[in-house]
This record gives sequence, structure tokens and C-alpha cells, in this order.
Amino acid sequence: MRNITIQTLCLLFICLGTARAQQYQLASPNGKLTVTVDVATDLTWKIDHDGTAVLQPSAIGMQGQDEMSAKKKITFGKNIKVTRAERKSVKTSFPTPIYKKAQVEDVYNELTLKCRGGYNVQFRAYDDGAAYRFISSQRGNIIVLNETADFNFAKAYKAFVPYVNDMRSGERYCYSFESYYDEIKLSQIATDSLAITPLLVDLEGGKRAVIMEAGLEDYPGMFLTVNPGTHQGLQAAFAPYPLEEMIGGHNRLNLVPTKRADYIARTTANRTFPWRVVLVTEKDTQLANNDMAQRLAPACRINDTSWIKPGKVAWDWWNTCNLTGVDFEAGMNTPTYKAFIDFAAANGLEYIIIDEGWSGEESLLEISPKINLEELLAYGKQKGVGIILWASWRNTAKEVEEVFSRYAQMGVKGFKIDFFDRDDQPLIQSVALIAECAAKHRLLLDLHGLKPYGIQRTYPNILNFEGVKGLENAKWEPIVNGAPLHNFPRYDVTAPYLRMLAGPMDYTPGAMMNATRGTFRAINDHPMSQGTRVHQMAMYTLFEAPLQMLADSPNKYQKEQECTDFIAQVPTTFDETVALAGEIGEYITLARRKGDTWYIASMTDWTPRDCTIDLSFLGDGNYEAEIFADGINAHREATDYKKEVRSVNSGDKLHVHMASGGGWTARIYKK
Repeated sequence: MRNITIQTLCLLFICLGTARAQQYQLASPNGKLTVTVDVATDLTWKIDHDGTAVLQPSAIGMQGQDEMSAKKKITFGKNIKVTRAERKSVKTSFPTPIYKKAQVEDVYNELTLKCRGGYNVQFRAYDDGAAYRFISSQRGNIIVLNETADFNFAKAYKAFVPYVNDMRSGERYCYSFESYYDEIKLSQIATDSLAITPLLVDLEGGKRAVIMEAGLEDYPGMFLTVNPGTHQGLQAAFAPYPLEEMIGGHNRLNLVPTKRADYIARTTANRTFPWRVVLVTEKDTQLANNDMAQRLAPACRINDTSWIKPGKVAWDWWNTCNLTGVDFEAGMNTPTYKAFIDFAAANGLEYIIIDEGWSGEESLLEISPKINLEELLAYGKQKGVGIILWASWRNTAKEVEEVFSRYAQMGVKGFKIDFFDRDDQPLIQSVALIAECAAKHRLLLDLHGLKPYGIQRTYPNILNFEGVKGLENAKWEPIVNGAPLHNFPRYDVTAPYLRMLAGPMDYTPGAMMNATRGTFRAINDHPMSQGTRVHQMAMYTLFEAPLQMLADSPNKYQKEQECTDFIAQVPTTFDETVALAGEIGEYITLARRKGDTWYIASMTDWTPRDCTIDLSFLGDGNYEAEIFADGINAHREATDYKKEVRSVNSGDKLHVHMASGGGWTARIYKK
């Protein structure tokens, strides 16, 4: 880590018997963004950006009580007495070897208000946003009854709203964190509904505000509801602490709360609380290459990370193990997974996943007699391919040490843990314990039914999260009036601006059966994608996924070896990322560098699009470009593509045409 400048200015304020309002301002390093904090009866903050009122005065607070005595109330943000205000400017950076860039710059101005009552409120102003958090210095343990975090806007702007839906067993807070985006005005948000973060508000004139959280530990995640009074603001909501649970949900894989408390957390009183964040951007490319989640996350707690190996995975579930040309019946058996290992080895893929069905329904320590896991591990080791095992959170949590110890000793490389489907405090505590235990046994993790919240920096053995409307949804997408109900290509060019702000996403791309809007059909056992072949190929560069799936069957890839060869060469982590062009919900173009090689990709929604890619980011010298573009007939036969190899340099501009639901991708390497 390098730390160039730190300035600290301490201002002492003396209380003169009667409380009076005080106002504090904090500017971003470039001076465009200003945070104004008012300390009166209620603590509020507001954000302005270069003449735009981003956030109107919005309440900040926390309500609780001492764990041992309900009479001892704890209130942050009411009747404040500020005893000291500390300011500092920070310009530093930290390494991020398992990320979209090799290091993250962390440059901000900070204001910490030290308050009577044993707590501080800390604000940070970045060039691309602002954040605050509470820091408590009290003793003992506390019960947090609720937290106030309001986000008020000047009017009912249009927003991209990811609603909570498809609740497990009907429980309000038991949900997979997978949402399409309703593009509606704030005033149109249903008053009885929850939304998840990140949530975008269009401030007009190209500016956006995005509400998110960061640095979540030992505390419930933040949902959002519409302000029922103004209908032009949002308010934080939190899952109450679960008191009783039942086994339920899909295939009895969930632990579903059946009774919740009237509080949200039980915790130590001496701690920092999560950050509440508002990003502010002037163009959408700032969202497509944003590091706020990394900056505000707790630092890495694994001393030696050299064993953490990102990579690509041959995955079985999406393609339902559809193998052809073999002399055995494909399914949950040893020959099938040997075939997957052979495919992975032949194409330089680091891992395979054995998904649901390899273990007992109630215990991960019971191995199905259908497979010989020891034989598969030995075969994989011989071929240079690691094995990752699927597990439910319910079965993992109840015997985590025994499970991780046993399978790590056998040679398993990691676990894909599924059906978390909650983010109340006990669930977040459980994830931390699982991550720490996995790190101790040098196991990788891929977490499903959960969105990232910063723990991926703290425990970088967590290589991916789901919490995304990924390719699996193509298996059951309804057809209405001859067309799919949901617009997948539009979602595909929305998620990189919003969902990926929180961290990597296990979208599981790679479909080799591709369809236009009119020819798409949902067939579970023979699934296809919406959009073109190159739309799928572009995802390997565009989507952040240190552990990235090849979702289709080995035979499909073998029949399309030219495309497979390209996909197999795209890294899953990078040294540099450049957001070249894009608009949320319309299209996106990114360039990512690994060593001396650049990977460029672009995708569009159902709108055909022409764009120009300026290669001025390339270094000096001559390069070769391997290019995959939509074929001339991709608008009617979505599998159509054209490959081209040509010489390029930093002075070139590439003219790109993308078909409806199309894409474009290239690998540019030095001659």
C-alpha cells in the first residue's frame, strides 16, 4: 500500500449550555461534490454535485438498547452534541490481484464527528460519490432496534428498481437477490414492496445517483422502500432478527424464518457499522468501472493468498449433462464427470463443478454411490483439473469444519454454496464463518442466493456470487404473444452498470444455442440464449467473474471449437480496465488488459447498433487482433458470426456493427 498524503485538522467545539445547530461541509478531492451535514435535533446529510442537488437533506440515525437493560436506550443521530470534528485527506492505493485491475486507487476527504454518547459519525467524499457510517465506542453488547437511512430527492426521478420477488415459502426477507429492473419513477414504486441495492436514480442531464451499501459485517443487509410520505425518496429497511426457522423453500434446501424479533441485530457495542453510499456519476462509463465496493470493504484477512487460483469452469447443471457420442448414459455418475474433466483439460479450463446430487440430501459427508469421488479427484489431478462441489447453505453451515476439513484433505478445490436466500444478521455471520473456515482449508467459494457486499475483498477466496438474473432463467422464461416475457439483452447491458457495482456475478454465460427474439423458446433440457453467439462470447470479457462458467455441454463446445478456443483464452482477472463507451440499458463497451494482451467486448440490447472503438489505449508497437463479430445474418440466425484476424495499432479506430441482441469481442496481442 502506498500512502502519499494525509492531513488531519481537529476542530474543538465547546457546548455553551444550550444546543445549537451546526453545519459541516466536506468536499470531494476534485471539488465537484459537496456533502453538507446538519447537526440539529435530527442528523441529516445532503449531497450536491457541480450545481446539481443530488440528495436533499436526509435523516441518519440508529436506535437501540443495552442488551442487559431495555431501559438503557441508545440513540445515534438525535439531540447531537458534537465534541470534536476531525478532517483528513487521503491518497492511497491497495493491491487487488483477484479483480478487474491490479490495484485500486483510494482518494477521498473525510470528516469524523465525535459525539457525546459514545459514538462517531464518519463521512467520506470521493470524486464519484459519498458515504457515511456510525462508529460506536460503547461497552458491552447492544440490541439494534432499527436504523434510519433516508435518501430524499428533489422530485420523483426515474429509477432502475430491483424489486424483491419470488420469496422462499412466502417469507418477506427470504429471497435469492435476483431481480430484473423495473424502470419507473420513484412515485410509482409499490409502497408494500422491498427493493435491493444497488438502485439507480436518474438525475437527468446524464447524471446518476446510485444507492448501495458497503463494508457489511455482523449486521443485516440493507433493503430499500419508497418514502410513503413524499413518494420521491427511499428509506432503508432491514430484515428483523430471526428467532425460529423451518426447513423449506425449493427442494427443502432453505432455512426459512418463521418468527422474527422486533429488532434487527444483537452485537458488540464497540464496533464500526456498515457504510451507506450514494454514487454520483456524470456518465455511465463511470459506473462500468467503479471501485467503491472495494474501497469501503474491510481489508484482506488472509495472510497468504498465493493458493487462490481464479479460472474457468466446465459446468454440468445448465446443460443437464447432455453428452453425445459416449458409450455410457450421461448423468450423476463417474464416467460423465470424467468426460467433463477431459473437456476441461483439452481446453485449458481450470475446474469442473459437480452440482446438486453428489451428496446425501441431509449431509454433505454422505457421498452418492453413483459417483466415485476419490477416483474423479485422482483423475482430475492427473489431468490438471480441479473439482468444485455444490452444496446447500443449510447443510454446509451445520457441519462446516468437518466438511471442509475432509474434502480439502481429499483434494477438492472449493465449494459452490447455494440457497442462502437471506441476508439477516445470523446469515451474514454464517457467511463470515464459512469464508474463514474455507480459507483455513484453502478452499475456494462461489456463493449463490446472495449478492456481494464487500466480503470478497476481506476473504478473496470467495471468487464469485450469484444474485443475478443469469442464464439459468432462459430454461424457464415464459413466452407471451410469441416473444419472451423478459428482455434478456437489455438486462445484460444493465447489470454491468448496476449489479456489478457490488462485486462479481456468476451469470454463467456461454450458450452455443442462440436465438433471436422471435425464435427463442424455453426448453429446460435443451436451453438456448436470447441474443447472438457473439453476445454470449462478449460476456467473458464484460462480466466480472474470477470463477467463470462455461454453461453449455462439452459436445456443443467441441462442435464450435473456434468459439471455444477464444472463450478459453479470456482471463478471469485483469490488470487494467478501461470503460470505453456505453449507456445503461442500451449498450456497453469495455477493454481489459492482462499482461500485454487486451480483451475488448461490446454488447447491445435488441437494438442493432454501430459504434467506433478507438484503440488509443494500446501501447506503442504493432498488434494482432483476433475479432469475433455478428455475422451478416445474425439478425435472423443468431448463431451466425464472423471471425477476422488483422493487424492494428494505437492509431486505429475499429468500426463495429452489432445485430439485434448482438455483440462484438476481440483479443489484441503484440506481434
